[in-house]
Amino acid sequence: MRRVLGISAALACLGVTVVAPAHRAAADIPIFPATITLPAGFQPEGIAIGRLPVAYFGSMADGSIYRTDLLTGQGGILSPGPGTPSLGLQIDDRGRLFVAGGTGGDVRVVDALTGAVLANYRVATAPNTFVNDVVLTPTGAWFTDSRAAALYHLPFGPDGSLPAPEAVVRLPLNGDIAYVPNAFNANGIARTPDGTGLIIVQSVTGHLFRVDPATGVTHRIDLGTETLEDGDGLRLEGNALYVVQNRRNAIAVVTLDPAGTKGSVERRITDPRFDVPTTLAAFGGRLYLPNARFGTPPEPTTPYHAVAVNRP
Repeated sequence: MRRVLGISAALACLGVTVVAPAHRAAADIPIFPATITLPAGFQPEGIAIGRLPVAYFGSMADGSIYRTDLLTGQGGILSPGPGTPSLGLQIDDRGRLFVAGGTGGDVRVVDALTGAVLANYRVATAPNTFVNDVVLTPTGAWFTDSRAAALYHLPFGPDGSLPAPEAVVRLPLNGDIAYVPNAFNANGIARTPDGTGLIIVQSVTGHLFRVDPATGVTHRIDLGTETLEDGDGLRLEGNALYVVQNRRNAIAVVTLDPAGTKGSVERRITDPRFDVPTTLAAFGGRLYLPNARFGTPPEPTTPYHAVAVNRP
């Protein structure tokens, strides 16, 4: 009971209310549901979870950010969208959400408590852009672009402060990766296990690449005969890299060497509730994935959900 009350108090500080009916048995309270209902027509794509049991989802439809209490599955709109997509999301220890803006060619930083936009950066120009995913490092935030062969870096100040617009870095990609026209190229992004490089997945080819963050030089990661077509969101835990293969309805678990130069696909996680999941975040013993339902025509009444599966 003390643990639940402590979490509830923390959630209250975020504006998330946990309601436990007084006359219901503890076993009847829907703690940590395995399926989370999102707003109809929301078209989820990104997810972020921090230290508290709170998940944030980004909408491809209008860029809104939806905040959900993982204890109950209840939530609401935290930040109304700008009319352009909100794709990859990451949250830092300061409660700042970093948001990839897709076809808008922008990245936003949103206050996870109030929903206020703290900063907005124009990093590319439509139509030759699709700012797709983000990873946080000690020195800043890195974003992929699925149409332009470049990464975008928001360097943090010594005190963790956000950069001025003119300080944002565009790092061209070179080396092994070759962008395919009119296709999804660099998508998900993560750090190497030793923290010295970055890893990106090229959706159209199914290849992983190690990126030197100083030069943009890419080297294809040796996976033997395996490929990861439709690779989307990435998550690194130790030397295990989780790769969501969206239209394959699977999560590939890849064991990497420390430098991220080679790896092996150990297994794939599937679930009958997967309906084109795009990425994943973790809390406790679970992985949470938003179902983008790319094979279903998006309508204002189309239902959307996120699902949780046990960590392997």
